[in-house]
Amino acid sequence: MLTDPAPTGHAATLPDIQATPDTRGIALDQVGVRDLRYPIDVLDRAGGTQRTVASLSLSVGLPHHFKGTHMSRFVEVLSHYQGEFTMRTLPALLDELRERLDAEAARIDLRFPYFVEKTAPVSGKSALMDVECGFTAEDTATGRDFVLHVAAPVASLCPCSKEISEYGAHNQRGQVDLEVRPVQGGDGEPALIWFEELLEAAEAAASAPLYPLLKRTDERHVTMQAYDNPAFVEDIARDVAGHLIEDERVASFRVHVTNYESIHNHNAFAQISWAR
Repeated sequence: MLTDPAPTGHAATLPDIQATPDTRGIALDQVGVRDLRYPIDVLDRAGGTQRTVASLSLSVGLPHHFKGTHMSRFVEVLSHYQGEFTMRTLPALLDELRERLDAEAARIDLRFPYFVEKTAPVSGKSALMDVECGFTAEDTATGRDFVLHVAAPVASLCPCSKEISEYGAHNQRGQVDLEVRPVQGGDGEPALIWFEELLEAAEAAASAPLYPLLKRTDERHVTMQAYDNPAFVEDIARDVAGHLIEDERVASFRVHVTNYESIHNHNAFAQISWAR
């Protein structure tokens, strides 16, 4: 654990303004630093761990009697975990934030590009595709919370357009945003759910997946796959929700699906939240 060194020289005489009393009697839910970019290791289903760069937000609850928090300590604690920053080290990091900043609650929120290898359906050509992923973790005096985030890119083809047209149907890219809270085991640790599993659930509900590399035979396959699997934005949301409800590792979720419409200048969306 990090400790503050004893002040020496001029530092011993400098006032600690953040620690001075505040008389307004108003506590703050979160204070901290955000938009901090940092290299992290993420658990990878295929390779064990994956190195990436995250955009982080670190915060603590500020008691009503403190004027401010010590912002430098967030980066100090974060630097202590350089080289070993994974889901498994988060509890210790949050505990250290609470202790160093004399706070009842600490929170960390991360977003980062996560790379999955996608294999084209006919040619078998493979390439890496980035997916925006992340997680939010919070540690309070009453317990811990952990939520996974995945922004899964998909393709959808409109069932109405297919039904009323003599040939063809309009299709578009979409995005399935998932916030999934795993159940906690007897040891207080969240159940392991892979980012890849959430991506696959979104792709299975859509008309077709997206690929970073497609040859002509693959493009033909994906085009016809989407035509054979038309799906409204409502269909995608319901099918993803049904999949998550059946997964006993899931305690709660929010699914938000957006279709970036190809024949309108607006987009369509559907959303559902659920708790076990």
